[in-house]
Amino acid sequence: MAKYLLASASGMGFLCLIAGLLPVQALPSLEIADKNVAVNQDDGSYENNYSHQSNLAKNISSKLLIANESQKYLSSINQQQKNQDVGVDSAVNFWQPITPQSANSSSTSYKLAQVTSVSQLSDVQPNDWAFQALQSLVERYGCIAGYPNQTYRGNRAITRYEFAAGLNACLDRINELIATATADLVKKEDLATLQKLQEQFAAELATLRGRVDAVEARTAELEANQFSTTTKLNGEVIIAGVGASGGAPNDSDPNIILVNRVRLNLTTSFTGKDSLITGLQAYNFLGGADGQGSLQESLGLAAPLLSASSARTSFEPQFPGLNVNTLSGVGANSVQVYKLLYIFPVANKLTLFGGTAAETSDAFPAITPFYGEGQESISRFAGLNPVVRISGGTSGTGLASAAGFIFNISPNLDLRALYGNPNANLTQKSATEAVPGVSTTPLGAGLFSGSSVIATQLTFKPSPALDIGLNYAHSYHEINILGTGLVSSDIGALAGVAAGTPVTLNSVGGTLTWRLSPKIALSGYGAALFVDAASNSVNASTTFTSWMAGVHFRDLFKSGNTAGILFGQPLFRSDTGGSAQLTPTGENRATPYHLEGYYRLQVSDNISITPGAFILFNPEGNSNNETTTVGVLRTTFTF
Repeated sequence: MAKYLLASASGMGFLCLIAGLLPVQALPSLEIADKNVAVNQDDGSYENNYSHQSNLAKNISSKLLIANESQKYLSSINQQQKNQDVGVDSAVNFWQPITPQSANSSSTSYKLAQVTSVSQLSDVQPNDWAFQALQSLVERYGCIAGYPNQTYRGNRAITRYEFAAGLNACLDRINELIATATADLVKKEDLATLQKLQEQFAAELATLRGRVDAVEARTAELEANQFSTTTKLNGEVIIAGVGASGGAPNDSDPNIILVNRVRLNLTTSFTGKDSLITGLQAYNFLGGADGQGSLQESLGLAAPLLSASSARTSFEPQFPGLNVNTLSGVGANSVQVYKLLYIFPVANKLTLFGGTAAETSDAFPAITPFYGEGQESISRFAGLNPVVRISGGTSGTGLASAAGFIFNISPNLDLRALYGNPNANLTQKSATEAVPGVSTTPLGAGLFSGSSVIATQLTFKPSPALDIGLNYAHSYHEINILGTGLVSSDIGALAGVAAGTPVTLNSVGGTLTWRLSPKIALSGYGAALFVDAASNSVNASTTFTSWMAGVHFRDLFKSGNTAGILFGQPLFRSDTGGSAQLTPTGENRATPYHLEGYYRLQVSDNISITPGAFILFNPEGNSNNETTTVGVLRTTFTF
């Protein structure tokens, strides 16, 4: 009995080796798993647009999992084998292959393709080097099964899972034979053969042992020196050249400028289900309170205050070089906290979030594939519906303190809402005036007073090819602005009304994306903003409208590359009432249009280059302005 136990414990591993299951054949899988430890894949498919178009939307409905490195090894190995075997046969057990009963079966069941003689395996020949070993395992021990088509595939590489399954099958068989004492199948000759095999494969076993030890050592080193056990770090660096021509009459074209924006994001989980997002940012865009140094100011297309304009790029902050809460300056490349937000689930379908540096776009899925400040469209106009941008909802600096919820009504329908206030950290409104009627704290003071916004979005997916988002927002502003940063009319929304007049906004909009194929999608939006004076002494109202339509291409010319062509109307006064003017004094009213095209080249997993340009016809709704062209060459690094 002792010799039988010895054979079971140490000998059968070498019987498995004879059948082609050499441990060294599993090494490529280990190497691949090791290389994939730090890889974060994202196929960017349109299907993921529903819930992955923004930083918070990526985190807000899902769990943050902090997995250990060994789990990554096993999952990548298992996935690799599954990918290799699609459409061939299952990798569940190489020694006992399984096949579905029928393609018409409502549930999957399996049967074994057991063989009793090595001659039943059509691809095993007597001159094969492992023929005798395989014959012994099949005919003496009965622990080998062929594929349903009567093949063995002895040259096929196996995973460590399959090796373990095969070894276990033979050990179970030997234990069964020993327990039933049906025959003296384990002989001294077998032990001698096993000893000889152990000597022959000593070098291979030593190599395998060395590689496993190296992987274990590297894993231990990574665990000892990892950034944090609860926090993940990622970043984005944008470097872009921007040039423009046209603009206001009699203005010279600005010089080509080189700008940058750097962001570092820390995502922390304390329970495995929650997320604390901390974002740091620095940029060198200029502007300040009067727009000095900005591209749009040089073109003569910016508002006199805050540099709002339709000539703005997608990755530029709404208020560059300015703390809009206090109208104080912000130096170029000064480090700021642009995101501070905590997301946590409270029920199966309900998630809450809140923070002191947040934006509406963090919580609301973008719907349109053109959104992506560092990856997709190059203009501020194209990426999001204007209703999402009102009240500084996409300032690029985390302007508002905000709190809200996400209610997942069904897998295809969710409702999101938030309350935001940009001046929650101010105790009192300043009595000092920056300009007549406008305080140096122009947005007011206090969490529940001054400027604020209540915004909501209903997102639904009636079919796999169609995404729809419906938006509504109610805003109150201490001064006469929209807060979108999209056009110069953003400042002085009620034309002809004093800058210090408070206003209320009721805004509605819808965004739709229809995927004609996995690589082509049609997308567009429409919006209407209704502005009313909130002062008893002023009777004025204005309606702004905007729309956009475009075609988005994925994997164009090369896998990973994207492109977009779009056309639309920037925000434009379509109607006024009371003392509000339809056309400001000195302007020649004309409908503005925006035409844009770009192509993103994915140079590597972490580097992309996007050349593109957009043309403004009747910029800022004034035909006196020349047709304006803005060209951008943007390079984005992600890590």
